[in-house]
Amino acid sequence: MTLIEVMVVIFVIVVLAAMFLPADNGSRRKVVAMRINCVNNLKYIGLAFRVWEGDNGDRYPIQFAVTNSDTMKLISNGNSYVLWQMMSNELSTPILLHCPADTEHAEATGFATGFSDANISYFFNLDGSEAYPQMILTGDDNLAVDGVRFPPGILNLSMNSSVTWTKERHNGAGNIGIADGSVQQVTSRGFNFALSNSTTTNQSAIRFVIP
Repeated sequence: MTLIEVMVVIFVIVVLAAMFLPADNGSRRKVVAMRINCVNNLKYIGLAFRVWEGDNGDRYPIQFAVTNSDTMKLISNGNSYVLWQMMSNELSTPILLHCPADTEHAEATGFATGFSDANISYFFNLDGSEAYPQMILTGDDNLAVDGVRFPPGILNLSMNSSVTWTKERHNGAGNIGIADGSVQQVTSRGFNFALSNSTTTNQSAIRFVIP
């Protein structure tokens, strides 16, 4: 190749890079922004749990529901929206329950008419308690157990379960809310490590309600 031909090739490469890199960077920024919004959602949800607890005898709404057989029956059957309706005053808006990267669920405009699990992106721990501050309380609900995506309902996890994130949302990672109010961005390995800190002394399994 002559010097001119080499210069032409370099010029073409530079032009192509200028055309495609901004779009790629824009896509990456969008992914990062959605993940940050998801983290902020879970932080606000964790705060809502704390506010509820302070107003209801130091009990989470999950523990409060135990005393109401009808409410607990609905939640135990996998209807997670019931718990979030109980927290509607603390949450203010159901938009917080939808991860921006979640294409399977849709944002709701209110907690009343039409609000259901179809508007929720996050699981919650059916045995959540402030007494165990390192316990997983909430998190992205796109979980797979032993390689199979778990459907809506009660997910019973033993310490031998192999749990992974599916790839639909945060590139194979995910976000979890901890009972101490913090939020962690974790890989599947990080999730399983956090899971090991989530059992109580009298638990044989961990129960997540998947919307």
